[in-house]
Amino acid sequence: MSFSIIYVSLCLILMIWALMTDKLKPGLILFTCVVLMLCAGILTPKDCLEGFSNKGMITVALLFLVSEGVRRSGILERIIFSMLPHKQTTVTKANARFLPMVSFVSAFLNNTPVVVIFAPMIKNWARKMKLPPTKFLIPLSYATILGGICTLIGTSTNLVVDGMIQDAGHEGMSMFELGKVGIFICIVGLLYLIFYSHYLLPDKREGDVEMDTRKDLTTVEVVIRSRFPGLGCSIREFDFFRHYGANVLSIRRNGELLTGDWMNIPLQNHDTLLLETDNKFVQSYGESKAFLIASYDTDNQMLGGKKKWFAFILMAFMIIGATIGELPFMKELVPNFKFDMFFFVCVTTVIMAWTGMFNARKYSKYMSWDVLVTIACAFAISKGMQNSGFADYIAGFIIDAADSIGHTEGGVYAMMAILFIITNLFTELITNNAAAALSFPLALSVAEKMGCDPMPFFICICMAASAAFSTPIGYQTNLLVQGIGGYKFKDYVKVGIPLNLIVFLISVFVIPEIWEF
Repeated sequence: MSFSIIYVSLCLILMIWALMTDKLKPGLILFTCVVLMLCAGILTPKDCLEGFSNKGMITVALLFLVSEGVRRSGILERIIFSMLPHKQTTVTKANARFLPMVSFVSAFLNNTPVVVIFAPMIKNWARKMKLPPTKFLIPLSYATILGGICTLIGTSTNLVVDGMIQDAGHEGMSMFELGKVGIFICIVGLLYLIFYSHYLLPDKREGDVEMDTRKDLTTVEVVIRSRFPGLGCSIREFDFFRHYGANVLSIRRNGELLTGDWMNIPLQNHDTLLLETDNKFVQSYGESKAFLIASYDTDNQMLGGKKKWFAFILMAFMIIGATIGELPFMKELVPNFKFDMFFFVCVTTVIMAWTGMFNARKYSKYMSWDVLVTIACAFAISKGMQNSGFADYIAGFIIDAADSIGHTEGGVYAMMAILFIITNLFTELITNNAAAALSFPLALSVAEKMGCDPMPFFICICMAASAAFSTPIGYQTNLLVQGIGGYKFKDYVKVGIPLNLIVFLISVFVIPEIWEF
């Protein structure tokens, strides 16, 4: 084993430990790993910077802006509200009505805003119907994840893997390439969520209190400052609704969600509160010295009139255009021009900016910069694993493990299973984009050593990196509904492990039947 392999191994171990313990933001942790490889000569400055100019990373950045434009149209709320039953119903019937639509929407939009928009609406609707909100919020998060694996733009992980595929000199994925297996996973997963998940979920969140059920509620994240009048008081002692017209959904302290009897824990400076309130809250308290509004833009007006439908038309133009642009006749018609997702998301973003679909003067606020830095650094880390020989070294172990089954078709399934398990463990413990970065060079090396087409392994990575169901930290939407629903870690384990198993079995046995090795 060479020095480079040992050094990269230590860098990756430190990176995984830092991500699991949440020492810094994921972007900075991955950037630290990149700098360590740069110092050892494993990465060149060019290698370090290539990820920041990758089409996949830029596409993710622009999709944040497109998602903001569509969110402001208000169409998503109308769609889901129309799908929810407005007469007495059961949990199963309600889930059957709205979960498939949630998956469909999240196949084309970023999962996080979808959950941010729908979670308060579904929670208030459940209370009105006298149904436990806890039966719907984890399934909501999981439905967005299942929808995201069906298209190229459904989740940033798919775009990251596609960018790495093209960097490696292979043909990228088309818009619905992942849907060939993703649709099967989505259908089976939704059936499980609709008919079985509610038996495993709690009937009531711990420390639940009655909250306001007015229409047009939204969620706002605020950070307490030193002039907050309720410092040292608990939520039960300090009537937040009487003071500010908002209900507290959750409290985070030093990046950790307070659980248990969190409503009786005294508030401290710099605590982060997730609030449920109306649109007037930001206008009234946007300049408050008591707290800082962290995740709600002060210029958050919804689109009106024809603009809301124009936003929907633009999104349809982007999706249909990218799909048709990848067809063979288009490539023959314009051989020197690529009408791919990157092209259409660029055009859509520019049109939305100039027509006021989002505040173009504050466009940078709508982007999750830590996600973008994480993605860019993921490309460099993947390159470092290849340059050092680490990827080839681990690929050898994977092939040897598969060979123990024999040089038959069973060996192919074994390699697929091993790669899935490795990727899925990473994504449950760290982040999905980091998991894809660590697994991609392994998949590439396995394929090269075997002399086969690597695409089946790449598809497997996309499925495994998104299948973050068993822990709240595996996916951002899981953390979001944990605070709103008051879930415990064990709730994700009980509901998530069967879903992980579903994705695993379908991926391992269906992918080799669709993509030839």
